[in-house]
Amino acid sequence: MREIYLDNSATTRCFPETAELMNKLYLEEYGNPSSMHHKGVEAERRLTEASAILAGILKVRPANLIYTSCGTESDNLAIIGAAMAMRRSGRHLITTVIEHPAVLETMRFLEEQGFEVTYLPVDSEGQVSPQAVEAAVREDTILVSVMHTNNEIGTVQPIEEIGAAIKRRNPRTLFHVDAVQGFGKARILPKKARIDLLSVSGHKIHAAKGVGFLYIGDGCRIRPILFGGGQQKGMRSGTQNTAGIAGMALSARILYDNLEQDNDRLCRLRDLFISLVTQIPDAFINGMGAARRAPHIISLTVPGVRAEVLLHALEDKGVYVSSGSACASNRPHLSGTLSAIGLKGDQLDNTIRISLSVMNTEEDVREAAAAIAELVPFLRRYTRH
Repeated sequence: MREIYLDNSATTRCFPETAELMNKLYLEEYGNPSSMHHKGVEAERRLTEASAILAGILKVRPANLIYTSCGTESDNLAIIGAAMAMRRSGRHLITTVIEHPAVLETMRFLEEQGFEVTYLPVDSEGQVSPQAVEAAVREDTILVSVMHTNNEIGTVQPIEEIGAAIKRRNPRTLFHVDAVQGFGKARILPKKARIDLLSVSGHKIHAAKGVGFLYIGDGCRIRPILFGGGQQKGMRSGTQNTAGIAGMALSARILYDNLEQDNDRLCRLRDLFISLVTQIPDAFINGMGAARRAPHIISLTVPGVRAEVLLHALEDKGVYVSSGSACASNRPHLSGTLSAIGLKGDQLDNTIRISLSVMNTEEDVREAAAAIAELVPFLRRYTRH
């Protein structure tokens, strides 16, 4: 049975070139980059090369990058680190109601530490208004955190407009962007967008699990949250994942070397899939009216069919999708994002996420859509009885 993997917002398959490079580093160039001998120098050179690639993509300095274990750690370091460094200036933070748990749970932790958090609503397409952000910023606002691309419905936020609005209202307020779903699908330039802190994860861009990075803008003060040997100028102690970092940089370079043509193809595949599955009676797509949409994420609601049931029925046919975000846990849960955009009742439990990658083909899309169309009438009859 042919497998059709359409859960790329949960994780992606490594590029073969990336896996080959990482294997070489695991087996041959395995030194600790903090060691002074040849093996260590060799590993440090790999880190320097990776930083040059990633910094070049973002148009920033390599010194602005701190390597982490994942997007979640990058979010935690950005938010907690900034809050602790700036708490004498204020204790007010702002985010949106549709952020990833790595942001929302971190904000809730800070509330327990005495910080005040404003949670901004979104419209029916999942977008937050720059005007609403600007109005919420106060003299004591030290950080605003808004995700670039929503991991469940694919809405892309107006990041540049939000950054300008924040700095217009309070130039001292830091702007953090969770770009875990956006990096590799969009050209993100932190300086142009007035972004102070930017979080990225490797395994969303055809690199390995267990590696990510945080961009920290010039003059941005944050405190470390991990302590130990003082690696990375004391900002993130712990031996760097050299193989993972080198692989992440290579995967990023592959994606950005082909970004426009790949995005055009992904948009065509996305739109083809939508045209096919919306022929199913009562089925609809969430976030369709957003001014900016990711090329790879589709949120499909099929009334009368539980998402988990449809997911496993598709799995039996070799088609892999998600019932919401797979980043929180493997336990089914109702989506705060879907609630925030107005879905109610059973609709919250009737929604699956399809997420494409550059490895998917038109054949994948057509076969997956056909499988859904074939299964839904049967599953609806089963659900009713």
